[in-house]
Amino acid sequence: MLNAIRKFKESHANVYEFIMFNLLSNIATITNFTVLNISSSLLFKGFADRDFQLWIFDYPAKNGGLGSFISFLLAYASAQIVNFVVQRKLVFNSNHKLRAAIPIYVLTILVVYVICLYVPTLVMTPLTGLVGSIWATNLTNAINIFIQVIIIYPVLKFVVMKKV
Repeated sequence: MLNAIRKFKESHANVYEFIMFNLLSNIATITNFTVLNISSSLLFKGFADRDFQLWIFDYPAKNGGLGSFISFLLAYASAQIVNFVVQRKLVFNSNHKLRAAIPIYVLTILVVYVICLYVPTLVMTPLTGLVGSIWATNLTNAINIFIQVIIIYPVLKFVVMKKV
């Protein structure tokens, strides 16, 4: 079995790398969902009744308000820290200098961060009406994770985690 995996890795290096990226991203995904649910149900529950609106972000109390905003923010940040370490060491085996890699990674995750904080303002209300608040929060998070993968993988592969 290990020999077959090794052969596949040698003959399909890019496909193998993408599969590993997605498999090991699950560590960040688990971190994301765990932090999101602990944050929204315990840590920031007291802020759920406060409407929050800033720039493009609109989190009404009926969708978790300020508590949801802070929870999505903390969950995303936690997951990205975990993701950087896991991807750098276990997937890309990067030897790119951290001094050069971190600013690009931070800029990328900030752009994705804005997108992923904006997405809930678009989908939480309709999803809450369909499936309730808890499921809407988790479905919205799943949408955000999909967005993160399609943006972050190419940046990691070709810019941040390249092999020098």
